[in-house]
Amino acid sequence: MTMRNHTLTEKLFVLGIDGLDPRYSRKMLREGKMPNMQKFIDKGACRDDLVMLGGHPTVTPPMWTTLATGCYANVHGITGYFRQGSGLDKIINNFDSRQCKAEPIWNVLAEAGVKTAIFHWPGSSWPPTSDSENLLVCDGSTPGGLGMGAATIAEEFIMMADAGVEEVTFAKSATADLEKACIVKPEDALAAVSTTAQVRDNNERTHLILDYHDGLNAENIPDQLSAIISPINEPKKWSIDVPEGAKEFTMLLSKGQIHHNGLILKNEEGKYDRVALFKNKKAAEPFVVLNVGKMVDQIHDKAVAFDGETKDANYNMKLLNITEDGSHLEIYVSNGTDMHADYIFKPNSLFYDIAENVGYIAPSSYCGNNDPKMVHECMWDNWNVACKWQSKAIHYLIEEKGVQAIFSHLHSIDMQEHRFIRFMSEGDKQYQEEYEAKEPEMYQQFMEDVYTQADEYIGSFLHLLDEGWTVIITSDHGQVCPQHRPVMLGDPQGVNIGIMKELGYTALKKDENGNTVIDWENTKAIANRECNIYINLKGRDEHGIVEPKDKYELEEQIMTDLYSYKDKKTGHRVVSLAVRNKDAVLLGYGGSECGDICYFIADGYNTDHADGLATGEGDCETSVSPIFIAAGQGIKECYKTDRMIREVDLAPTVATLFNVRMPAQCEGAPVYQIFDQEF
Repeated sequence: MTMRNHTLTEKLFVLGIDGLDPRYSRKMLREGKMPNMQKFIDKGACRDDLVMLGGHPTVTPPMWTTLATGCYANVHGITGYFRQGSGLDKIINNFDSRQCKAEPIWNVLAEAGVKTAIFHWPGSSWPPTSDSENLLVCDGSTPGGLGMGAATIAEEFIMMADAGVEEVTFAKSATADLEKACIVKPEDALAAVSTTAQVRDNNERTHLILDYHDGLNAENIPDQLSAIISPINEPKKWSIDVPEGAKEFTMLLSKGQIHHNGLILKNEEGKYDRVALFKNKKAAEPFVVLNVGKMVDQIHDKAVAFDGETKDANYNMKLLNITEDGSHLEIYVSNGTDMHADYIFKPNSLFYDIAENVGYIAPSSYCGNNDPKMVHECMWDNWNVACKWQSKAIHYLIEEKGVQAIFSHLHSIDMQEHRFIRFMSEGDKQYQEEYEAKEPEMYQQFMEDVYTQADEYIGSFLHLLDEGWTVIITSDHGQVCPQHRPVMLGDPQGVNIGIMKELGYTALKKDENGNTVIDWENTKAIANRECNIYINLKGRDEHGIVEPKDKYELEEQIMTDLYSYKDKKTGHRVVSLAVRNKDAVLLGYGGSECGDICYFIADGYNTDHADGLATGEGDCETSVSPIFIAAGQGIKECYKTDRMIREVDLAPTVATLFNVRMPAQCEGAPVYQIFDQEF
């Protein structure tokens, strides 16, 4: 055994992919569908099951923070997607690094002289908490793609043109009947802004989840993209020589506030197969030409942002289809990202370096639900662009900025799976009460496509192993396809009324305006955020009615009722574990940032992630567990360890590889067994 006074590596890349599931990855590997991941496994070290034991709750901000700090949520204090606000029913955005009580490993490295880059790590990375010149930071303020929350200034939509339309119209759904669309009104242009803008702020909000149309479960409601619908006419008053047979339509952006013009063009066979978009009819050249089926990126235009200001924006667009006679077409238009988003980069100049050498921030996509066209042709294809842009941007940091350590995050799997993973099940068709019969095989194919896409991204970094780098592939959690319809408990997005009302602990009433609100005078406890139940305690809470002396017995009663609560279809319990706050420390949970009771939903009844134990499994070979694979400098080759690797072990493993001190609050230990030296 040796005492070490040198590093095991001088270059390290943490390749993080949100939602990357070791169980489903093994399925893909068995079938030969993730060849690049297989190469990392063959050249490196991992457990045979690829599993990393996750912390709790199994949701983005707390788990990426755990990976970065080496301590559990009850220590670093990021205990949910949102954090608790000033009242029992209040929640606040939880991505602000200033809420984290623990030191991240990247601060340690930067202050030790290692040039370190953070590339969109959505867990206590933004704003930067170190002033070291060795630390470069590219966003991390929200999940999704880089800049999705902070730099998105226009929402994705479908642009339709049809010869049967007489005037420009706006439809709430891209699949809407054209005859039922409503006319666009300028004063309504900003009225339909979604939660994209809301996720940026730190304002308190109350969200009561009353049924399956609210909260995280609402992602199963078919809220297709909005659509702008334009007439198709013969070209008039163009300054250019319009090609013979061309037809014109109106192209609108920012819900009708920006007007452009389009020409529908024929090919040599006389069939319409492409469109040219112009800023106006006086423009000499189109700003983009779209061909059927091809996503075009780096389209630079304008957008009216959520605050009403017109800004430069970067888009992706795709001509989805066009009839041969030019009478109908559909164009997908991505989110627009701010072309001056230097405010989420440190230093600010790094944004313009990447924009000039790689391209402006690639738009993310989060659309589709159970609509196959939206899921695959729009969202998945848009993420193809985002994956390639992110890979190029990271390579730019390596090749031109001389970084030695990179902590990167890609949200492609998690964000896409949220839109369809629950429809993969061949079990009891949990949503058939609301939707017509689905085709599970189609959604299973979408799942394979998402993982194949991620494998291509992983493969773009394989060459680093031959260039002296250590690469660690990891994730915050996986995602499950539940066998049954998720229960009304444990939603990360607010107060879940369902089971708590049914059991008699949460009461509702109408206020003077007819809105449904909590009846605090008759509410003993509420379930707010994932995995937390709060007693409405007198003397502690604003509307408290429970005497402190009765708190222990009430907790006992609630836990007993949760264990006794059975699914009405199966007769099985839906809660796998419920403990007092003090006992949740055994799971790295609990403490002052959590509820009086911490609970976890049973396998088969949970939402895709966030509300169950980190060891949870679902249908179609899915699981909630995160993944761990390491390869390259300082790592054994083709090695399998029996060691249970935990999320808290990532940060100390990185510290050991670089021979620097551990982060101050670190609870984990280096994964000694995978190193190519003994200690």
